[in-house]
Amino acid sequence: MTNTTLTLAERIQAWHQPESLPAIKGIRRGIERESLRIQPDGHLAQTGHPKALGSALTHGSITTDFSESQMEFITPVSDSVDILLAQLGDIHGYVMRHLGGEQLWPLSMPCLLKGGDEHIPLAQYGSSNVGRMKTLYRQGLHHRYGSRMQVISGVHFNFSMPDSFWSEWHRQEGNNDFLQDFVSEKYLGLIRNVYRFGWLIPYLFGASPALCGSFLNGTEHKLPFERLGKGTLYLPYATSLRLSDLGYTNNAQADLDISLTSLDQYVTSLRKAIGSHAPEFAKIGVKVDGEYRQLNDNVLQIENELYAPIRPKRTAESGEKPSDALSTRGIEYIELRSVDVNPFSAVGIDAAQIRFLDTFLLWCLLKPSAPLSDEENDLNRRNFNKAVLEGRKPGLELEVFGDSPTTLQALGERHFGELKEIADLLDACCGKGCYSKAHQQHLAAIQDPNVTLSAKLLEQLKQRDQDVLTFGLALSKEYHEQLQQSRPRYWEDSYFDEEGSRSVARQRKVEQSDRINFDEFLQGYFAKT
Repeated sequence: MTNTTLTLAERIQAWHQPESLPAIKGIRRGIERESLRIQPDGHLAQTGHPKALGSALTHGSITTDFSESQMEFITPVSDSVDILLAQLGDIHGYVMRHLGGEQLWPLSMPCLLKGGDEHIPLAQYGSSNVGRMKTLYRQGLHHRYGSRMQVISGVHFNFSMPDSFWSEWHRQEGNNDFLQDFVSEKYLGLIRNVYRFGWLIPYLFGASPALCGSFLNGTEHKLPFERLGKGTLYLPYATSLRLSDLGYTNNAQADLDISLTSLDQYVTSLRKAIGSHAPEFAKIGVKVDGEYRQLNDNVLQIENELYAPIRPKRTAESGEKPSDALSTRGIEYIELRSVDVNPFSAVGIDAAQIRFLDTFLLWCLLKPSAPLSDEENDLNRRNFNKAVLEGRKPGLELEVFGDSPTTLQALGERHFGELKEIADLLDACCGKGCYSKAHQQHLAAIQDPNVTLSAKLLEQLKQRDQDVLTFGLALSKEYHEQLQQSRPRYWEDSYFDEEGSRSVARQRKVEQSDRINFDEFLQGYFAKT
Protein backbone atom coordinates (compact mmCIF):
# COMPACT_ATOMS: atom_id res chain seq x y z
CA MET A 1 0.00 0.00 0.00
CA THR A 2 1.00 3.62 -0.59
CA ASN A 3 1.79 6.05 2.19
CA THR A 4 -0.90 8.68 1.53
CA THR A 5 -0.41 10.63 4.76
CA LEU A 6 2.26 12.98 3.39
CA THR A 7 1.15 16.48 2.45
CA LEU A 8 2.12 18.14 -0.80
CA ALA A 9 4.66 20.32 1.02
CA GLU A 10 6.25 17.24 2.62
CA ARG A 11 6.46 15.47 -0.72
CA ILE A 12 8.07 18.51 -2.38
CA GLN A 13 10.56 18.75 0.47
CA ALA A 14 11.48 15.09 0.03
CA TRP A 15 12.07 15.62 -3.68
CA HIS A 16 14.40 18.53 -2.97
CA GLN A 17 16.83 16.18 -1.21
CA PRO A 18 20.10 15.84 -3.17
CA GLU A 19 19.69 12.08 -3.55
CA SER A 20 16.16 12.44 -4.96
CA LEU A 21 16.27 15.58 -7.11
CA PRO A 22 18.09 14.09 -10.16
CA ALA A 23 15.39 11.42 -10.52
CA ILE A 24 12.88 14.04 -11.71
CA LYS A 25 14.94 14.90 -14.78
CA GLY A 26 13.66 13.45 -18.03
CA ILE A 27 9.94 14.27 -18.15
CA ARG A 28 8.64 12.68 -21.34
CA ARG A 29 6.21 14.50 -23.60
CA GLY A 30 4.56 14.08 -26.96
CA ILE A 31 2.24 16.38 -28.90
CA GLU A 32 -0.61 15.60 -31.28
CA ARG A 33 -1.78 18.73 -33.11
CA GLU A 34 -4.92 18.72 -35.29
CA SER A 35 -5.56 21.21 -38.10
CA LEU A 36 -7.97 21.51 -41.03
CA ARG A 37 -6.76 21.77 -44.61
CA ILE A 38 -8.48 24.71 -46.25
CA GLN A 39 -8.79 26.36 -49.62
CA PRO A 40 -7.35 29.89 -49.87
CA ASP A 41 -10.86 31.35 -49.40
CA GLY A 42 -11.36 29.50 -46.10
CA HIS A 43 -13.61 26.68 -47.26
CA LEU A 44 -12.77 23.18 -46.11
CA ALA A 45 -10.57 21.36 -48.63
CA GLN A 46 -12.40 18.63 -50.54
CA THR A 47 -9.28 16.93 -51.86
CA GLY A 48 -7.85 13.67 -50.60
CA HIS A 49 -4.93 13.40 -48.20
CA PRO A 50 -1.90 14.61 -50.23
CA LYS A 51 -0.16 11.61 -51.77
CA ALA A 52 3.22 13.27 -51.24
CA LEU A 53 2.68 12.90 -47.47
CA GLY A 54 2.47 9.13 -47.57
CA SER A 55 -0.10 6.84 -45.97
CA ALA A 56 -2.37 8.29 -43.29
CA LEU A 57 -2.79 4.73 -41.96
CA THR A 58 0.85 3.97 -41.25
CA HIS A 59 2.87 7.23 -41.28
CA GLY A 60 4.59 7.86 -37.97
CA SER A 61 4.16 11.65 -37.89
CA ILE A 62 1.54 12.79 -40.42
CA THR A 63 -1.96 11.33 -40.41
CA THR A 64 -5.62 12.35 -40.39
CA ASP A 65 -8.21 12.54 -37.64
CA PHE A 66 -11.97 12.45 -38.30
CA SER A 67 -11.98 13.97 -41.76
CA GLU A 68 -9.83 13.46 -44.82
CA SER A 69 -9.31 17.23 -44.54
CA GLN A 70 -8.35 17.17 -40.85
CA MET A 71 -4.63 16.62 -40.48
CA GLU A 72 -2.95 15.35 -37.33
CA PHE A 73 0.74 15.86 -36.62
CA ILE A 74 2.34 13.53 -34.07
CA THR A 75 5.74 14.04 -32.48
CA PRO A 76 7.81 11.22 -31.01
CA VAL A 77 8.16 11.17 -27.23
CA SER A 78 10.90 13.57 -26.13
CA ASP A 79 12.48 14.66 -22.85
CA SER A 80 13.53 18.00 -24.34
CA VAL A 81 11.11 20.90 -24.85
CA ASP A 82 13.37 22.39 -27.52
CA ILE A 83 13.63 19.14 -29.48
CA LEU A 84 9.88 18.55 -29.16
CA LEU A 85 9.09 21.94 -30.69
CA ALA A 86 11.79 21.53 -33.35
CA GLN A 87 10.23 18.22 -34.41
CA LEU A 88 6.73 19.70 -34.43
CA GLY A 89 7.99 22.63 -36.48
CA ASP A 90 9.72 20.36 -38.99
CA ILE A 91 6.54 18.31 -39.47
CA HIS A 92 4.59 21.51 -40.11
CA GLY A 93 7.24 22.86 -42.48
CA TYR A 94 7.34 19.69 -44.57
CA VAL A 95 3.56 19.54 -44.82
CA MET A 96 3.35 23.21 -45.85
CA ARG A 97 5.77 22.53 -48.67
CA HIS A 98 3.51 19.73 -49.98
CA LEU A 99 0.01 21.23 -49.72
CA GLY A 100 -0.10 22.71 -53.19
CA GLY A 101 -2.43 25.70 -53.06
CA GLU A 102 -4.02 24.72 -49.74
CA GLN A 103 -3.30 26.05 -46.26
CA LEU A 104 -3.89 25.00 -42.63
CA TRP A 105 -6.57 26.62 -40.48
CA PRO A 106 -4.93 28.08 -37.32
CA LEU A 107 -7.92 27.97 -34.94
CA SER A 108 -9.68 25.22 -32.99
CA MET A 109 -13.19 26.03 -34.21
CA PRO A 110 -13.66 25.18 -37.91
CA CYS A 111 -13.53 27.50 -40.88
CA LEU A 112 -16.27 27.89 -43.48
CA LEU A 113 -18.55 24.84 -43.41
CA LYS A 114 -21.04 25.46 -46.17
CA GLY A 115 -23.83 23.00 -46.88
CA GLY A 116 -24.42 19.76 -45.02
CA ASP A 117 -22.17 17.11 -43.55
CA GLU A 118 -21.65 15.66 -47.03
CA HIS A 119 -19.07 18.42 -47.54
CA ILE A 120 -16.98 17.06 -44.65
CA PRO A 121 -15.29 13.99 -46.17
CA LEU A 122 -14.53 11.08 -43.86
CA ALA A 123 -10.89 10.06 -43.44
CA GLN A 124 -9.92 7.18 -45.73
CA TYR A 125 -7.30 4.57 -44.83
CA GLY A 126 -7.29 2.14 -47.72
CA SER A 127 -8.80 -1.28 -48.34
CA SER A 128 -7.38 -3.29 -45.44
CA ASN A 129 -9.69 -4.49 -42.68
CA VAL A 130 -7.92 -2.23 -40.19
CA GLY A 131 -8.23 0.76 -42.51
CA ARG A 132 -11.90 0.09 -43.24
CA MET A 133 -12.62 -0.22 -39.52
CA LYS A 134 -11.07 3.20 -38.87
CA THR A 135 -13.26 4.80 -41.54
CA LEU A 136 -16.38 2.94 -40.35
CA TYR A 137 -15.79 4.17 -36.80
CA ARG A 138 -15.84 7.72 -38.20
CA GLN A 139 -18.97 6.88 -40.19
CA GLY A 140 -20.55 5.91 -36.87
CA LEU A 141 -19.51 9.21 -35.29
CA HIS A 142 -21.05 11.02 -38.26
CA HIS A 143 -24.40 9.25 -37.84
CA ARG A 144 -24.40 9.62 -34.05
CA TYR A 145 -23.33 13.22 -33.57
CA GLY A 146 -22.98 14.82 -36.98
CA SER A 147 -19.67 15.63 -38.65
CA ARG A 148 -19.32 19.28 -37.67
CA MET A 149 -18.36 18.73 -34.07
CA GLN A 150 -15.83 16.13 -35.14
CA VAL A 151 -13.76 18.61 -37.17
CA ILE A 152 -13.11 20.84 -34.17
CA SER A 153 -9.34 20.72 -33.62
CA GLY A 154 -7.19 20.72 -30.52
CA VAL A 155 -3.77 19.89 -29.13
CA HIS A 156 -3.30 16.68 -27.16
CA PHE A 157 -0.43 16.69 -24.67
CA ASN A 158 1.03 13.31 -23.73
CA PHE A 159 2.92 13.25 -20.43
CA SER A 160 4.87 10.74 -18.39
CA MET A 161 7.52 10.79 -15.70
CA PRO A 162 10.81 8.91 -16.21
CA ASP A 163 11.50 5.47 -14.74
CA SER A 164 14.01 7.02 -12.33
CA PHE A 165 11.25 9.15 -10.83
CA TRP A 166 8.98 6.19 -10.22
CA SER A 167 11.68 4.04 -8.66
CA GLU A 168 12.66 6.88 -6.32
CA TRP A 169 9.10 7.74 -5.30
CA HIS A 170 8.35 4.05 -4.73
CA ARG A 171 11.38 3.96 -2.41
CA GLN A 172 10.46 7.22 -0.64
CA GLU A 173 7.02 5.97 0.29
CA GLY A 174 8.19 2.56 1.43
CA ASN A 175 5.66 1.03 -0.92
CA ASN A 176 5.34 -2.76 -1.08
CA ASP A 177 3.20 -2.91 -4.24
CA PHE A 178 4.63 -3.94 -7.58
CA LEU A 179 6.17 -0.85 -9.16
CA GLN A 180 3.76 -0.77 -12.13
CA ASP A 181 0.76 -1.00 -9.79
CA PHE A 182 2.18 1.95 -7.86
CA VAL A 183 2.67 3.90 -11.12
CA SER A 184 -0.90 3.23 -12.27
CA GLU A 185 -2.31 4.21 -8.89
CA LYS A 186 -0.44 7.52 -8.92
CA TYR A 187 -1.39 8.35 -12.51
CA LEU A 188 -5.05 7.81 -11.61
CA GLY A 189 -4.55 10.22 -8.72
CA LEU A 190 -3.18 12.74 -11.22
CA ILE A 191 -6.24 12.26 -13.43
CA ARG A 192 -8.63 12.79 -10.51
CA ASN A 193 -6.83 16.03 -9.65
CA VAL A 194 -7.07 17.19 -13.25
CA TYR A 195 -10.84 16.79 -12.94
CA ARG A 196 -10.68 18.90 -9.76
CA PHE A 197 -8.41 21.65 -11.01
CA GLY A 198 -8.57 21.23 -14.78
CA TRP A 199 -10.68 24.38 -15.21
CA LEU A 200 -7.34 26.17 -15.16
CA ILE A 201 -6.49 24.77 -18.61
CA PRO A 202 -9.38 26.29 -20.61
CA TYR A 203 -9.08 29.49 -18.58
CA LEU A 204 -5.41 29.88 -19.50
CA PHE A 205 -5.22 28.10 -22.87
CA GLY A 206 -8.76 28.36 -24.21
CA ALA A 207 -8.59 30.22 -27.53
CA SER A 208 -12.07 29.75 -28.95
CA PRO A 209 -14.37 32.44 -27.50
CA ALA A 210 -15.81 33.06 -30.97
CA LEU A 211 -16.79 31.00 -33.98
CA CYS A 212 -17.87 31.30 -37.58
CA GLY A 213 -21.67 31.37 -37.79
CA SER A 214 -21.57 28.68 -40.48
CA PHE A 215 -20.55 26.17 -37.81
CA LEU A 216 -24.00 26.26 -36.22
CA ASN A 217 -25.97 26.21 -39.49
CA GLY A 218 -29.35 26.11 -37.75
CA THR A 219 -28.19 23.96 -34.84
CA GLU A 220 -30.30 24.51 -31.74
CA HIS A 221 -28.48 25.99 -28.77
CA LYS A 222 -29.23 28.09 -25.69
CA LEU A 223 -26.11 30.24 -25.64
CA PRO A 224 -26.61 34.04 -25.66
CA PHE A 225 -24.25 34.79 -28.53
CA GLU A 226 -23.34 38.31 -29.56
CA ARG A 227 -22.47 39.19 -33.14
CA LEU A 228 -19.29 40.63 -34.58
CA GLY A 229 -18.60 41.60 -38.17
CA LYS A 230 -20.63 39.82 -40.81
CA GLY A 231 -20.83 36.30 -39.49
CA THR A 232 -18.97 35.82 -36.21
CA LEU A 233 -20.70 34.73 -33.00
CA TYR A 234 -19.04 35.07 -29.60
CA LEU A 235 -19.63 35.01 -25.86
CA PRO A 236 -18.02 38.02 -24.14
CA TYR A 237 -16.38 36.04 -21.30
CA ALA A 238 -15.97 32.62 -22.95
CA THR A 239 -12.59 30.92 -23.09
CA SER A 240 -13.17 27.71 -25.07
CA LEU A 241 -16.34 27.07 -27.06
CA ARG A 242 -14.51 23.98 -28.27
CA LEU A 243 -14.93 22.46 -24.81
CA SER A 244 -18.56 23.53 -24.41
CA ASP A 245 -21.61 21.46 -25.32
CA LEU A 246 -21.37 23.02 -28.77
CA GLY A 247 -18.13 21.15 -29.20
CA TYR A 248 -19.13 17.66 -28.16
CA THR A 249 -22.24 16.19 -26.63
CA ASN A 250 -23.22 12.57 -26.14
CA ASN A 251 -26.39 12.20 -24.12
CA ALA A 252 -25.87 8.46 -24.04
CA GLN A 253 -22.56 9.06 -22.25
CA ALA A 254 -24.14 11.31 -19.62
CA ASP A 255 -25.16 8.31 -17.53
CA LEU A 256 -21.84 6.49 -17.82
CA ASP A 257 -20.08 5.92 -14.55
CA ILE A 258 -16.45 5.54 -15.56
CA SER A 259 -14.60 4.94 -12.31
CA LEU A 260 -11.22 6.51 -11.61
CA THR A 261 -10.80 4.87 -8.22
CA SER A 262 -8.56 2.05 -9.44
CA LEU A 263 -7.29 0.79 -12.78
CA ASP A 264 -9.35 -2.39 -12.51
CA GLN A 265 -12.51 -0.37 -11.89
CA TYR A 266 -11.67 2.02 -14.74
CA VAL A 267 -11.18 -0.80 -17.25
CA THR A 268 -14.26 -2.69 -16.03
CA SER A 269 -16.51 0.38 -16.30
CA LEU A 270 -15.07 1.25 -19.73
CA ARG A 271 -15.67 -2.27 -21.03
CA LYS A 272 -19.21 -2.15 -19.67
CA ALA A 273 -19.88 1.03 -21.66
CA ILE A 274 -18.51 -0.55 -24.82
CA GLY A 275 -20.80 -3.53 -24.27
CA SER A 276 -23.92 -1.56 -23.26
CA HIS A 277 -26.73 -1.32 -25.82
CA ALA A 278 -27.86 2.23 -26.73
CA PRO A 279 -31.45 2.37 -28.04
CA GLU A 280 -30.92 5.79 -29.65
CA PHE A 281 -27.98 4.44 -31.66
CA ALA A 282 -29.83 1.23 -32.52
CA LYS A 283 -32.24 3.39 -34.55
CA ILE A 284 -29.34 4.22 -36.89
CA GLY A 285 -28.81 0.57 -37.70
CA VAL A 286 -25.48 -1.23 -37.88
CA LYS A 287 -25.66 -2.77 -41.35
CA VAL A 288 -28.44 -1.44 -43.55
CA ASP A 289 -29.05 -2.82 -47.06
CA GLY A 290 -25.62 -4.43 -46.99
CA GLU A 291 -23.79 -1.23 -45.99
CA TYR A 292 -22.29 -0.62 -42.56
CA ARG A 293 -23.39 2.58 -40.81
CA GLN A 294 -21.46 2.13 -37.54
CA LEU A 295 -19.29 -0.47 -35.82
CA ASN A 296 -22.08 -1.42 -33.40
CA ASP A 297 -25.04 0.16 -31.63
CA ASN A 298 -23.51 0.32 -28.16
CA VAL A 299 -23.00 3.45 -26.04
CA LEU A 300 -19.38 3.48 -27.25
CA GLN A 301 -18.35 1.85 -30.52
CA ILE A 302 -14.78 1.58 -29.21
CA GLU A 303 -12.79 3.10 -26.33
CA ASN A 304 -11.79 6.18 -28.32
CA GLU A 305 -15.38 7.40 -28.40
CA LEU A 306 -15.34 8.16 -24.67
CA TYR A 307 -15.29 11.93 -24.30
CA ALA A 308 -12.88 12.90 -21.55
CA PRO A 309 -10.50 15.83 -21.01
CA ILE A 310 -7.78 13.40 -19.91
CA ARG A 311 -7.18 9.70 -20.47
CA PRO A 312 -4.87 7.04 -19.04
CA LYS A 313 -2.91 5.41 -21.85
CA ARG A 314 -0.70 2.42 -22.65
CA THR A 315 0.84 1.85 -26.07
CA ALA A 316 -1.16 -1.00 -27.61
CA GLU A 317 0.31 -3.77 -29.70
CA SER A 318 -1.01 -4.46 -33.20
CA GLY A 319 -4.66 -5.54 -32.96
CA GLU A 320 -4.77 -5.03 -29.19
CA LYS A 321 -7.62 -3.04 -27.63
CA PRO A 322 -6.55 -0.03 -25.54
CA SER A 323 -8.44 -1.34 -22.51
CA ASP A 324 -6.65 -4.69 -22.78
CA ALA A 325 -3.28 -2.94 -22.97
CA LEU A 326 -4.09 -0.96 -19.82
CA SER A 327 -5.39 -3.99 -17.98
CA THR A 328 -2.40 -6.15 -18.87
CA ARG A 329 0.50 -3.71 -18.53
CA GLY A 330 -0.82 -0.73 -16.54
CA ILE A 331 -0.78 3.01 -17.25
CA GLU A 332 2.24 4.20 -19.24
CA TYR A 333 1.35 7.88 -19.73
CA ILE A 334 -1.58 10.27 -19.65
CA GLU A 335 -3.12 12.21 -22.54
CA LEU A 336 -4.41 15.71 -21.74
CA ARG A 337 -7.01 16.67 -24.34
CA SER A 338 -8.33 20.04 -23.13
CA VAL A 339 -5.78 22.34 -24.81
CA ASP A 340 -7.06 24.56 -27.63
CA VAL A 341 -4.90 25.31 -30.64
CA ASN A 342 -2.90 28.43 -29.77
CA PRO A 343 -3.57 30.80 -32.71
CA PHE A 344 -0.57 32.93 -31.75
CA SER A 345 1.86 30.07 -32.40
CA ALA A 346 2.59 28.78 -35.89
CA VAL A 347 2.58 25.20 -34.55
CA GLY A 348 -0.37 25.57 -32.15
CA ILE A 349 1.52 25.53 -28.84
CA ASP A 350 4.61 27.24 -27.38
CA ALA A 351 7.41 26.46 -24.93
CA ALA A 352 5.90 28.43 -22.04
CA GLN A 353 2.66 26.43 -22.35
CA ILE A 354 4.56 23.15 -22.36
CA ARG A 355 6.52 24.09 -19.24
CA PHE A 356 3.34 25.19 -17.48
CA LEU A 357 1.71 21.87 -18.40
CA ASP A 358 4.74 20.05 -16.96
CA THR A 359 4.30 22.04 -13.75
CA PHE A 360 0.53 21.60 -13.59
CA LEU A 361 0.61 17.85 -14.22
CA LEU A 362 3.43 17.21 -11.76
CA TRP A 363 1.45 19.24 -9.19
CA CYS A 364 -1.61 17.07 -9.88
CA LEU A 365 0.59 13.98 -9.51
CA LEU A 366 2.21 14.94 -6.20
CA LYS A 367 -0.86 16.53 -4.60
CA PRO A 368 -2.83 14.01 -2.47
CA SER A 369 -5.84 12.80 -4.45
CA ALA A 370 -8.76 11.10 -2.73
CA PRO A 371 -11.40 9.16 -4.72
CA LEU A 372 -14.05 11.31 -6.40
CA SER A 373 -17.62 11.12 -5.14
CA ASP A 374 -20.63 11.71 -7.41
CA GLU A 375 -21.20 15.00 -5.62
CA GLU A 376 -17.65 16.18 -6.24
CA ASN A 377 -17.79 15.04 -9.87
CA ASP A 378 -20.90 17.17 -10.40
CA LEU A 379 -19.20 20.16 -8.75
CA ASN A 380 -16.09 19.74 -10.90
CA ARG A 381 -18.22 19.61 -14.02
CA ARG A 382 -20.02 22.82 -13.09
CA ASN A 383 -16.72 24.61 -12.42
CA PHE A 384 -15.28 23.43 -15.75
CA ASN A 385 -18.34 24.62 -17.66
CA LYS A 386 -18.20 28.00 -15.93
CA ALA A 387 -14.55 28.43 -16.87
CA VAL A 388 -15.34 27.47 -20.47
CA LEU A 389 -18.37 29.73 -21.00
CA GLU A 390 -17.67 32.70 -18.71
CA GLY A 391 -14.20 32.21 -17.28
CA ARG A 392 -13.17 35.85 -17.70
CA LYS A 393 -16.32 37.29 -16.12
CA PRO A 394 -15.40 39.74 -13.34
CA GLY A 395 -16.10 38.28 -9.90
CA LEU A 396 -16.97 34.82 -11.27
CA GLU A 397 -17.21 32.34 -8.40
CA LEU A 398 -16.27 28.68 -8.50
CA GLU A 399 -17.39 26.07 -6.01
CA VAL A 400 -14.93 24.50 -3.58
CA PHE A 401 -15.74 21.00 -2.37
CA GLY A 402 -16.38 21.07 1.37
CA ASP A 403 -15.91 24.85 1.54
CA SER A 404 -17.48 28.15 0.50
CA PRO A 405 -17.49 29.37 -3.12
CA THR A 406 -14.48 31.50 -4.05
CA THR A 407 -13.75 33.79 -6.96
CA LEU A 408 -11.88 32.20 -9.83
CA GLN A 409 -9.09 34.72 -9.38
CA ALA A 410 -8.65 34.02 -5.64
CA LEU A 411 -8.82 30.27 -6.18
CA GLY A 412 -6.38 30.50 -9.06
CA GLU A 413 -3.89 32.51 -6.99
CA ARG A 414 -4.20 29.93 -4.20
CA HIS A 415 -3.39 27.10 -6.62
CA PHE A 416 -0.57 29.11 -8.19
CA GLY A 417 1.03 29.40 -4.76
CA GLU A 418 1.46 25.61 -4.77
CA LEU A 419 2.33 25.54 -8.46
CA LYS A 420 5.21 27.93 -7.72
CA GLU A 421 6.72 25.30 -5.41
CA ILE A 422 6.56 22.76 -8.24
CA ALA A 423 8.08 25.23 -10.71
CA ASP A 424 10.94 25.86 -8.27
CA LEU A 425 11.43 22.10 -7.90
CA LEU A 426 11.64 21.64 -11.67
CA ASP A 427 14.05 24.56 -11.99
CA ALA A 428 16.24 23.10 -9.22
CA CYS A 429 16.36 19.84 -11.13
CA CYS A 430 16.56 20.86 -14.75
CA GLY A 431 14.78 24.10 -15.63
CA LYS A 432 17.44 26.82 -15.24
CA GLY A 433 14.70 29.33 -14.41
CA CYS A 434 12.45 28.45 -17.36
CA TYR A 435 9.71 26.96 -15.19
CA SER A 436 9.52 29.93 -12.83
CA LYS A 437 9.36 32.23 -15.84
CA ALA A 438 6.49 30.24 -17.36
CA HIS A 439 4.76 30.21 -13.97
CA GLN A 440 5.00 33.98 -13.68
CA GLN A 441 3.70 34.44 -17.21
CA HIS A 442 0.59 32.39 -16.52
CA LEU A 443 0.05 33.83 -13.04
CA ALA A 444 -0.30 37.20 -14.80
CA ALA A 445 -3.26 35.73 -16.73
CA ILE A 446 -4.90 34.69 -13.44
CA GLN A 447 -4.48 38.19 -12.08
CA ASP A 448 -5.60 39.88 -15.30
CA PRO A 449 -8.05 37.99 -17.58
CA ASN A 450 -7.12 40.30 -20.45
CA VAL A 451 -3.80 38.44 -20.71
CA THR A 452 -5.47 35.10 -21.54
CA LEU A 453 -5.40 33.74 -25.08
CA SER A 454 -9.17 34.01 -25.42
CA ALA A 455 -9.14 37.68 -24.38
CA LYS A 456 -6.31 38.51 -26.77
CA LEU A 457 -8.10 36.86 -29.67
CA LEU A 458 -11.42 38.56 -28.93
CA GLU A 459 -9.75 41.94 -28.47
CA GLN A 460 -8.13 41.69 -31.88
CA LEU A 461 -11.46 40.85 -33.49
CA LYS A 462 -13.22 43.73 -31.75
CA GLN A 463 -10.52 46.29 -32.44
CA ARG A 464 -10.70 45.60 -36.14
CA ASP A 465 -14.43 44.74 -36.21
CA GLN A 466 -13.16 41.60 -37.92
CA ASP A 467 -14.74 38.24 -38.63
CA VAL A 468 -13.11 35.06 -37.36
CA LEU A 469 -12.79 34.08 -41.02
CA THR A 470 -10.74 37.15 -41.94
CA PHE A 471 -8.61 36.84 -38.80
CA GLY A 472 -7.99 33.12 -39.36
CA LEU A 473 -7.16 33.50 -43.04
CA ALA A 474 -4.59 36.22 -42.33
CA LEU A 475 -2.88 34.01 -39.74
CA SER A 476 -3.14 30.99 -42.03
CA LYS A 477 -1.36 32.81 -44.84
CA GLU A 478 1.29 34.21 -42.48
CA TYR A 479 2.07 30.81 -40.94
CA HIS A 480 1.99 29.08 -44.32
CA GLU A 481 4.66 31.41 -45.69
CA GLN A 482 6.69 31.30 -42.46
CA LEU A 483 6.71 27.51 -42.18
CA GLN A 484 7.07 26.87 -45.90
CA GLN A 485 10.33 28.82 -45.85
CA SER A 486 11.55 27.46 -42.49
CA ARG A 487 14.84 25.62 -42.30
CA PRO A 488 14.73 22.11 -40.77
CA ARG A 489 15.86 22.09 -37.14
CA TYR A 490 15.77 18.36 -36.39
CA TRP A 491 14.73 16.40 -39.51
CA GLU A 492 15.73 17.15 -43.08
CA ASP A 493 12.98 16.88 -45.69
CA SER A 494 14.61 13.68 -46.93
CA TYR A 495 13.56 11.99 -43.67
CA PHE A 496 9.89 12.68 -44.44
CA ASP A 497 10.38 11.71 -48.10
CA GLU A 498 11.64 8.31 -46.96
CA GLU A 499 9.03 7.90 -44.22
CA GLY A 500 6.30 8.71 -46.74
CA SER A 501 7.54 5.99 -49.10
CA ARG A 502 7.94 3.51 -46.24
CA SER A 503 4.43 4.26 -44.98
CA VAL A 504 2.92 3.51 -48.40
CA ALA A 505 4.79 0.21 -48.47
CA ARG A 506 3.59 -0.60 -44.95
CA GLN A 507 -0.02 0.09 -45.91
CA ARG A 508 0.32 -2.14 -48.97
CA LYS A 509 1.72 -4.92 -46.79
CA VAL A 510 -1.18 -4.59 -44.33
CA GLU A 511 -3.67 -4.80 -47.19
CA GLN A 512 -1.97 -7.85 -48.69
CA SER A 513 -1.83 -9.66 -45.35
CA ASP A 514 -5.60 -9.78 -44.81
CA ARG A 515 -6.86 -13.37 -44.83
CA ILE A 516 -10.48 -12.89 -43.74
CA ASN A 517 -13.31 -10.68 -44.94
CA PHE A 518 -14.41 -7.51 -43.17
CA ASP A 519 -17.43 -9.09 -41.44
CA GLU A 520 -15.24 -11.80 -39.95
CA PHE A 521 -12.62 -9.24 -38.95
CA LEU A 522 -15.14 -7.17 -36.98
CA GLN A 523 -16.62 -10.24 -35.33
CA GLY A 524 -13.17 -11.36 -34.26
CA TYR A 525 -12.19 -7.93 -32.96
CA PHE A 526 -15.23 -7.53 -30.74
CA ALA A 527 -15.12 -11.17 -29.62
CA LYS A 528 -11.73 -10.61 -27.97
CA THR A 529 -11.90 -10.32 -24.19
